[in-house]
Amino acid sequence: MRNASGNGFDSSDSFAVSGAAEGAARLHDIPPSITPSHGDDSHLLSRIASPADVKALAPDELAELCREIRATLLAYGHQHGGHIGSNLGMVEATVALHRVFDSPRDRIVFDVSHQSYVHKMLTGRAGAYMDPNRFGEVTGFTNPDESEHDQFVLGHTGTSISLACGLAKTRDMEGPGSGIGNVVAVIGDGSLSSGVAFEGLNNAAEQGGNLIIVFNDNEMSIAGDFGGMYGPLARLRASGGTAQPNLFNAFGLDYRYVEAGNDVSALVAAFEEVRDIDHPVVVHIHTLKGAGYDGEETHADRQTASASPVSFDSPTGVHPTDNVNHSEPWHSDHCNLSDHEPHEGQCEASHWQNPDAAIGKPDDPRKHYGKMAMAALEPRFAAEPGLVVISPATPGSNGITHEFRERAGAHYVDTGITESHAVAYAAGIARAGGTPVVATTASFFQRAYDQFFQEMSLNRSRVTVLDFLGGLSGSDNTHSGAYDVTMFSNIPGATMLVPTSARDYLADLAWATAPAGSADAPAGPVVIRVPGEAILTAERDATLLPVTGGQIADRPQSTSLPVSVSSASGGISAATVRGTVSVTAQRAGVRHMLDWRVNQTGSHVAIIGLGNAYPLAEQTAAALSADYGITATVIDPRQCTSLDSDVLESLRDGHQQVITLEDGQLEGGWGEKVTAYYANHHVSDGSRNPHVLNFGAAKEFTDRVPLGELNERYGLTVEQVTEAITRCF
Repeated sequence: MRNASGNGFDSSDSFAVSGAAEGAARLHDIPPSITPSHGDDSHLLSRIASPADVKALAPDELAELCREIRATLLAYGHQHGGHIGSNLGMVEATVALHRVFDSPRDRIVFDVSHQSYVHKMLTGRAGAYMDPNRFGEVTGFTNPDESEHDQFVLGHTGTSISLACGLAKTRDMEGPGSGIGNVVAVIGDGSLSSGVAFEGLNNAAEQGGNLIIVFNDNEMSIAGDFGGMYGPLARLRASGGTAQPNLFNAFGLDYRYVEAGNDVSALVAAFEEVRDIDHPVVVHIHTLKGAGYDGEETHADRQTASASPVSFDSPTGVHPTDNVNHSEPWHSDHCNLSDHEPHEGQCEASHWQNPDAAIGKPDDPRKHYGKMAMAALEPRFAAEPGLVVISPATPGSNGITHEFRERAGAHYVDTGITESHAVAYAAGIARAGGTPVVATTASFFQRAYDQFFQEMSLNRSRVTVLDFLGGLSGSDNTHSGAYDVTMFSNIPGATMLVPTSARDYLADLAWATAPAGSADAPAGPVVIRVPGEAILTAERDATLLPVTGGQIADRPQSTSLPVSVSSASGGISAATVRGTVSVTAQRAGVRHMLDWRVNQTGSHVAIIGLGNAYPLAEQTAAALSADYGITATVIDPRQCTSLDSDVLESLRDGHQQVITLEDGQLEGGWGEKVTAYYANHHVSDGSRNPHVLNFGAAKEFTDRVPLGELNERYGLTVEQVTEAITRCF
């Protein structure tokens, strides 16, 4: 297997805070009091180079530091975007942590770490949030490559307690020579709903020794809080930490409660009380997510030609709000999606803030195709009581809007941040005869890998999985979807569909969710990779599909080219290839979801573009025609679970090259299977063994590399693919 570009492989993706969009919209002013790049050290944040500087402040300066941090976060959110709401709620707690503990000797582990921006400011990286020219210097999550104060690269949830247990275990085994002091896990913002968090609590109680678990209770997850534990937590808050049952006590853990979670003095006192403790303890702090948003001007004001900087009428910028304690989490907020009008309290929109430059832009692919899927499913609810949409949190990011959730009622379930449970839960629904649809981000589904094998596929459960953000993008290294095809397409019994248009996407969804017993319904689970940016862009501009113009005839799929394979010449019939099931032979003359689609019949070169790489296939074919007079065969495989052996056999006649394009990890991926097919079914007539070139991503982690740069790196451009093809003639 080779990389046709000759440059090796690579991959990346930017879900989190870096790579902000630029646009004509007016950027929010940074308050002039916090611009350290001009050498002004009269303000506290500009003087903070390490936690030692926080410790050196006078007690009455801590509130002012919090105010400046909060103003910086608000300005940064307008210009750059990011997880601003969770960080606004953690300002005082983070200042208190660095006031009391001695990082990096005292190890602080931030769960998910999307609430670590303030920690980064206090550990020498404030300039990356204050100076627009330096916004790209830091990731949206902790990263030991940035600072010795960061313990792990973390972008997923629930693992901080387990990680902290590991650090504490080594410290206790090695003694004073370990160089590790207090171990602090900071968890919250919905993370506690993750099953692995409870596994960590269970281990912490058994292990004993110094371990401080700071539970940041802001009464929110990514969307609302869902789950039975939130009632007892609410009663703990209402009782000042005295109510029973206390789930932390139930594990055998010591417990302290701090109601004033946005009071830096109260938090300093609480942390001083547990510093150097000789047993595990939970410090439950009640904070306000998005604290400070209500001090901003309105959305309408931001669209005017001139607006004043952020102003505050309280010492730290935290304002009273009644946007808390609603009886139904999905009614807790009137924002439509997670990037619209953030504000204090129970506000889904404050989970992720897009920069002002992105205001008014069309939906991204996740929201666009997510809304489309929900619109297709919703009319079926009345007649199909077992049809259920399941989101392990992140609904708004994937186009599952507030309005849809409210109308869906019991047909929608948010399980919290519990991917493993969500998939097993769906398998249970399917076993009972229901029709579950599980929807979340590709990189989050990695957390349910065992359930995909066991509960879902081994049991042949009729589960439909909507796989968002699969493939290459500019995301950070913890949210890359470049590995989804490698993961899903190699699970026995699972079918992975990779549609290249809205029409095919909806047809795939209808097929996958067809009621049990329907004609031609799938016999097991189906994963649908939700189309990405390349597909959506081409749907909005048909000139990017120069071969078909986006117009594909809806016809029965007997898609193979004419096959003339004779046993006398050493050839083999596709229908008799051992180990390969011929889809067309199985379903002759019947449109089937696993048939490959030949969109242009040509010669010399066949280009097979999987999913998001399909527009590149058409564009490359157009370039070959215009520049070299070659009419290439263009194929949309539509799925990556099996090979259409009829099509592959038909390419032996008249095609010297077969090109595979995929926007995911090449090693262990889809294109290699095409190469292996021809290698394993070699014929004696050498002219009938096409040479295969595979284009795809390297097996590596990348961090916030723009998509265009990734495509260049992997040879996934028209120029590079064309050059590789013509070089071989």
